[in-house]
Amino acid sequence: MMQELTDPADFDIDEYLKQLPLRPGVYRMLDAQGAVLYVGKAVSLKNRVSSYFRGKSHNTKTQLMVAKVVTIEVTVTHSESEALLLENTLIKRLKPPYNISLRDDKSYPYIYISDQHSYPAMQYVRGGRSRKGRFFGPYTSAGAVRESLNLMQRIFRIRQCEDAFFTNRTRPCLQFQIGRCSGPCTGEISADDYAADLRHATLYLEGKNQQLLDEVSLKMHTAAEHLKFESAAQLRDQLGFLRQVQEQQHVVSKRGNLDIFAAAATQAGLCIHQLMVRAGRVIGSKNFYPKLGLEDEPAAMLTAFLGQYYLSGRHRDVPDEVIVSDAQEDQQIIALAIADKVDHSFRIISKVRGPRAQWLRLAQTNADQALLSYVANKQTQVTRFAALQEALDLPQMPERLECFDISHSSGEATVASCVVFDQGGPKKSDYRTFNIEGITPGDDYAAMTQAITRRYTRLKENQGVMPDMLIVDGGKGQLTQATKVLSELQLHDLFVLGVAKGETRKAGFERLFNGWTGQEIVLPSESSALHLLQHIRDESHRFAITGHRARRNKKRTQSNLQQIDGVGPKRRQALLQHFGGIQDVTKASVDELAKVKGISIEMADMIYRSLRGEEG
Repeated sequence: MMQELTDPADFDIDEYLKQLPLRPGVYRMLDAQGAVLYVGKAVSLKNRVSSYFRGKSHNTKTQLMVAKVVTIEVTVTHSESEALLLENTLIKRLKPPYNISLRDDKSYPYIYISDQHSYPAMQYVRGGRSRKGRFFGPYTSAGAVRESLNLMQRIFRIRQCEDAFFTNRTRPCLQFQIGRCSGPCTGEISADDYAADLRHATLYLEGKNQQLLDEVSLKMHTAAEHLKFESAAQLRDQLGFLRQVQEQQHVVSKRGNLDIFAAAATQAGLCIHQLMVRAGRVIGSKNFYPKLGLEDEPAAMLTAFLGQYYLSGRHRDVPDEVIVSDAQEDQQIIALAIADKVDHSFRIISKVRGPRAQWLRLAQTNADQALLSYVANKQTQVTRFAALQEALDLPQMPERLECFDISHSSGEATVASCVVFDQGGPKKSDYRTFNIEGITPGDDYAAMTQAITRRYTRLKENQGVMPDMLIVDGGKGQLTQATKVLSELQLHDLFVLGVAKGETRKAGFERLFNGWTGQEIVLPSESSALHLLQHIRDESHRFAITGHRARRNKKRTQSNLQQIDGVGPKRRQALLQHFGGIQDVTKASVDELAKVKGISIEMADMIYRSLRGEEG
């Protein structure tokens, strides 16, 4: 049975972030059902993904999205440009709800060379590629195309004017005078010499840099030997520019449909990474974590995997070619079986060169990285729970922890959170929030009492899963309230731990209090047990803030409009939909309010004055 996603129960975001590389790539954030919430690209995967979870403020929409994330998948790429193209492809294919919808492929800019002209131009184009000629790209932005075209002018002096302008010239234009065009419009260069320059420009765009350098160097020496020093100097300048090339561009072709599989294995687990290439471009990737069987060699594991993957009866897009990191003779038998199943040729190879070798190295890098994160994450969680047992001198290792926190704004919209961790990490499907009512605003003790009472009364009545330990974010006061509630509910065996910020209020200086004895527990800042407690405390704090903000915003939106006579549910909905939120409703003028369906000028005036506290 193959597993396509990291099990959410095994996902520890802190440990996962530590394993991410400082390399460019694409990340995909998934929810508990495995649906992709968001796709993004990064210059540094570690820095970008970490920014969602550590010490940076985000808008409400981002916070809501992050609260749903249980798994993150990454694909390492060679460059930021390649990451951007892969990001665009995945967004169009997966349509994540938190991504902006992008336009289709015709939005990509290209460099176009016509083959219908004696002196072809290099031009910036968008849209379909139905016209005859060659297209280079796609580029990541219009700026990248114009930068490349500008370089073409400086190095190869290829014209970029429209054909109508070219045909009607009687003398060279300004581009010729400043050395950025060879002047084919007025015969300043022969057709053969122009074709040679165009060929060199084409080699550059194809990424054949070494061949181009060799040809230009040979041509320069030949010109010097024939005492054509001016031509030799121009070729020398070309060589200098070419050596500054930063990144090659590839010709888009309809060939190159293949899957690349790379395996990474240790005693603790196996990861097989799939890189999908269609029409010469990487369009996606996926990690698989099959359970280890009798096979212990990467080649044998890949062979068993490929048989299940392509012959399982599921509908799959089977390419013409599969590249694997480790070869085995049995793979050819599987290749014949797959070829019989599909209506085209199919082969499995491992020895490749050129772009295919680069793709294979990239797949292997991703497999190694994914396995490192996957294994380290699972091992660390169990280690932390074992350290917690030892630090608290518990008779057995705890299996389930629950932590409570309170959030409000000066007593407004108080919300209590309950987050759950097990030995696999955060168990987000069991998270709960409690809207606190009927207490003195700002009374955190009363709020904690109400939340714990509701939580464990419900668990007792429904025979739910009881935790092995209850953690409260606070000192002795909060701890006293928690133990009092548990005593009233006759839950005497549930261990209670208080986690309070130290005097410096910095991580690593927390004060821990044993709910059974009331004594303070001191753990060193490098303790794995302390790291686990910090993690669950921070998660409960984040979840409480998210719940509080959602409740506060909803309450404020409803109360401001509900207090206005004559503004019922339909008119409130119409106002909010028209302006997008209560803040913009408040800012609107009387005339703007009157444009909303169902709002007369008199009603608009009343709404305007009511929202500003003015009397009628």
